[in-house]
Amino acid sequence: MGKDEQVEEREVLDSIFPDEIQDISETEFRISILLDVTNDDGDESEPPTFLLQVKYPDAYPEEPPVLDLLAPPNAPAHPYFSVGSDRETLLDGLSETIEENMGMAMIFTLVSTLKDNAEQLIASRQAEARHEHEEKVAAAEAEENKKFHGTPVNPETFMKWREGFRKEMEQMKTKQDEDDEAAEKKKNRGKDTTIQLTGKQLWERGLAGKIDEDEDDEDDVPVEGVEKMKVEA
Repeated sequence: MGKDEQVEEREVLDSIFPDEIQDISETEFRISILLDVTNDDGDESEPPTFLLQVKYPDAYPEEPPVLDLLAPPNAPAHPYFSVGSDRETLLDGLSETIEENMGMAMIFTLVSTLKDNAEQLIASRQAEARHEHEEKVAAAEAEENKKFHGTPVNPETFMKWREGFRKEMEQMKTKQDEDDEAAEKKKNRGKDTTIQLTGKQLWERGLAGKIDEDEDDEDDVPVEGVEKMKVEA
C-alpha cells in the first residue's frame, strides 16, 4: 500500500516541479526551492535557493519522510539566509505540518510550508535591519540638530553668561591697552613715551586726581628759593 502511494505522489511531484526535482533513487529525491524575496534598497543579492532532500521510508505515508536541507553547489551567500544556520529552525517548523498530514501524501504541502517559513524568516530579519538602520539615522540626525539649538535661557544661565561676557570684555580691553602701549614704544624706538590718556582711561586705571596733585606739587616751589637763585646769578 505504501509503495503504491509513493509512486503516485512521485508522479504528481514530477508534474508540479518538472525542472526543480532530481532523482537520487527510487525512494529518494531532491527538490530545489527558490524563495521569493524583495530586497531592500541597495541590496542586489540574488534570491536564495536551497534543496529539500526527501527519502521515503517503507511505510510512508503512514510514517513521516526523512528530510534534510542542503545548499546548492556554489550558491551565492545571502545576507539574511543561510542553510547551515537555518536548517534546524526550518526543519523543526515542519513538525506540525507532518503530524497534521500523517497517512496522506504530504511532500507538496511540506515544500509550500517550508518556502513560506523561509521567506517569513528573511522578511523578519530585513525588518529588523531596517529598524536598526532607522534608529541609527535618527540618532545621527538628533546629534546633528544639537548644533543648531542653544542653551535654554534662565536666570542662572544668564548670570553665568553675563559674568563670562564681562570678564572676556575686560581681558580684551586690557590686551588692547597693552598692544597700544607696545605699538607706541616701538614707534619711538623703544624709548619710554608719555602717553596722553583720556579722562575715561584715567578713571578706569585709578589715576584720576593724581595728575592734578602732581601739577600742584610743581607749583609749590618756594618763592624765596627762586629769588635767591636769581640773586646769586
